[in-house]
Amino acid sequence: MNQRKVIGIVDFGGQYAHLIASRIRRLGAYSEILSNEEPADSYAKLSGLVLSGGPESVYEPGSPSISEKIFDLGIPILGICYGHQLMMKLLGGEVRKAGTAEYGQASLDLFSRNGSELLQGYSGGEVVWMSHGDEVVRLPEGFQATASSSDCKYAVVENVSAHRFGIQFHPEVTHTQKGNELLRNFIRICGAENTWDLTQYLALKLEELKDTIPKDKKVFLLVSGGVDSTVSYLLLTKALGRDRVKGVLIDTGFMRKDEVLHLRENLTVQGIHLHVHDSSELFYSRLKGKKDPEEKRKIVGNLFLEAQEDCARELGLNSEEWILGQGTIYPDTIESGGTKHSHTIKTHHNRVEAIQKLMEEGKVVEPIKDLYKDEVRELGTVLGLPKEWTLRHPFPGPGLVVRMISQKREIIREAETELDEILADFSGVAGSILPVASVGVKGDRRSYAYCAVLSGEKEWEDWNRVSTAITNRSSHINRVTLFVGPENVSVKDASFLFQPLDLDRKDSDLLREADAVVESVLRSAGIYGEIWQMPVVLLPVGKAAEERSIVLRPVHSQEAMTASFFPLDRNVLRELESKLLGIPKIRYVFFDLTNKPPGTIEWE
Repeated sequence: MNQRKVIGIVDFGGQYAHLIASRIRRLGAYSEILSNEEPADSYAKLSGLVLSGGPESVYEPGSPSISEKIFDLGIPILGICYGHQLMMKLLGGEVRKAGTAEYGQASLDLFSRNGSELLQGYSGGEVVWMSHGDEVVRLPEGFQATASSSDCKYAVVENVSAHRFGIQFHPEVTHTQKGNELLRNFIRICGAENTWDLTQYLALKLEELKDTIPKDKKVFLLVSGGVDSTVSYLLLTKALGRDRVKGVLIDTGFMRKDEVLHLRENLTVQGIHLHVHDSSELFYSRLKGKKDPEEKRKIVGNLFLEAQEDCARELGLNSEEWILGQGTIYPDTIESGGTKHSHTIKTHHNRVEAIQKLMEEGKVVEPIKDLYKDEVRELGTVLGLPKEWTLRHPFPGPGLVVRMISQKREIIREAETELDEILADFSGVAGSILPVASVGVKGDRRSYAYCAVLSGEKEWEDWNRVSTAITNRSSHINRVTLFVGPENVSVKDASFLFQPLDLDRKDSDLLREADAVVESVLRSAGIYGEIWQMPVVLLPVGKAAEERSIVLRPVHSQEAMTASFFPLDRNVLRELESKLLGIPKIRYVFFDLTNKPPGTIEWE
């Protein structure tokens, strides 16, 4: 981009590098993602530089670094998390493994006597979002601390005269209070206000699509009915015309109840005429007996390609004339290890090896791959989508496949002992461990660990503290749930036995029914629109053979990179429990108390 004012984001592989860029753009400054290996003159042209987070430890051999020459360029520099630690190390400070890791929310204490350029507008007590296992223990010369948290002495440090700033938390995520204010302060320090807005992005994206998609090619777009693929369709048709875009819905057999009929009717109103291709038997046969979550996602990605080829043959399309379109957004890419230094949290079905090969051959177009969910929704509004569509709960491309947990994890004694020791600090709380695992993210790394289940009488804020304490202090647990029902059964009396579950029509029908019950209750209670997303998860846990359990996972989020659990009204929760336990074969109901990090929104 030829912009006079550009803020560069150096990507060290953190989950949030592009989110930082997104936030800065939305605050009115243009931003670009850069590697840590750019020539020095590339950084010199910038108005400011942000050093992003990352999954490594700065003291490890071979961890990503950057030329110290950037500190001689005279431009403002902000280090975030790993970037903060790296700047401290390069300038002569010291970084070590933290005594207590921090994941999720923490509160800022300000050192007001020191003053702060970066924290203008802060008064102390603001909630910030942490995700780190290392910490700075000694500052370089010229720096002073301007804020701390209970477990982090140097949460914010500044060298005002040199325009260098370091923070241990993530201001770019929506769960950090006044995070935008901090970034806005940095933009002001860079002198880069008001250089960017979404309408400029739209105009440039349309031109880019026209220029990069060969004139003799058409786009075969897989439409799921979610906002991402719908906005992708509208964007492509606006750039290329309707004759060059074909929308196809692959019915995998793992869709929601009556989803195909609903989508066909509602998308037609938006001018999207779908061809529905039934591939349910193909998906059921190939997924039969599969347990491992990574293997499941990769199988689904390859099956989508196979189903697309079957559909193209059915429609008589010339494969040389068509390229594949996907509604991939940035969180899907980054959690699949999509940048140089990032770790794979979970492989997105749009990032399997076969699709990566097509991408390398220039046979895939992803019009919104650099956007986040909140931006996609806003773009959908600009393109004419009604609110009921843009605010629809996200639904994963693999569908219910990633909400059916089928892999067993044997419970080890050390995990149980660790949980008991942590819960000793919380009166009135009993806990157990389920014989399954789920995917999570700690310190920008993938975790695959146990889920704890708790019972007791506490308010949601108290449960949040208990959950955070467990996931921060436990090396074996990355997810915590509350035992909801049956109401007259305690965690210590329940039998959480593993009951083999297959990815077949019978179990997917069971989850479909539970999911439909949950949506119906939320809409009747008038709170569907208040919840960002509510995965309903089927667990292979019960007291007797073939019994299952349901996990309710309502979350607050905007961009899917962070989330906190949504505190459901207790009356609504009781109604959900009653109706779900009325479904044959459902033995227990749980409520997910985990924030992101350390848990991902989906369990797999």
